[in-house]
Amino acid sequence: MPEENQFKRNVAYKLRIGDILAGKPNMNGEKFLFLELSGKNIVRVNVIGNIVDKFEREGERKFSSFTLDDGSGQIKLRAFGDDVEIFGEVNQGETLVVIGVLRYWNNEIYISPEIMKIVDPKYLLVRKLEIEKQKGQNSEVPAKEQMVAVKDKILGAIKSAEEDSGIEVDKLVMILRDISPVIIKQEIQKFLEEGIIFEPRPGMVKYLG
Repeated sequence: MPEENQFKRNVAYKLRIGDILAGKPNMNGEKFLFLELSGKNIVRVNVIGNIVDKFEREGERKFSSFTLDDGSGQIKLRAFGDDVEIFGEVNQGETLVVIGVLRYWNNEIYISPEIMKIVDPKYLLVRKLEIEKQKGQNSEVPAKEQMVAVKDKILGAIKSAEEDSGIEVDKLVMILRDISPVIIKQEIQKFLEEGIIFEPRPGMVKYLG
C-alpha cells in the first residue's frame, strides 16, 4: 500500500504552464514539498511547449536554463552539473514534451527535467484540447477568462493602494494570497512594459492614472 501511494503522489500530471503558475507552492521552511492545484498535490508534471529562450554556462559549475512557453504562460527548465546533458542538442524554437519534477527557488517555480522529446508543434494544440476536454467545458471558467480576472484583481489592488507613493510588491503578494507570487510578478512586469504602472522606487509600484 505505501508503494502504491508513493506512485500516486509521483504521477506526472498533464498540465498547461498557466495552470502550474496558478498553483500554490507548499513549503516546509525553504524546502519545496508540492504544488497545490485543483485539490491535488503535484510533484511531477508533463508539459508541452516551445523553447523561446536559453542560457548555458560552461566550466566547473555547469548550468542550463531554458524557457518553455505554451501560450498560457512561461516556465523555466533548469539543470545543473552533469544533468545539463539532458538538453542535448535542444535549440530555441523547438517544441518539446517535458516530464520533470517541480522545484521552487527565489520565489519562482521551475521544472527539473527528467525526460524530454522534440515533437511536431501541432502537439501544442493537441495537448491544449486534451486538457480542456479533461476539465469539461462547463466545469470551470476557461483559462483565458481566469487570467483576465487575475490581471484585473492585481491591477485593482495597485489602484487602491492607500499610500501616495504606491504599494510594495511584497505587500501586494501578501494581500493577494490566492494568486501565485510568480503570476503577480509576471503581470506587474507586463503592466510596467505597457506603461500602465511605474516604479517610484525599486520594489514599489504605482498606478499611472
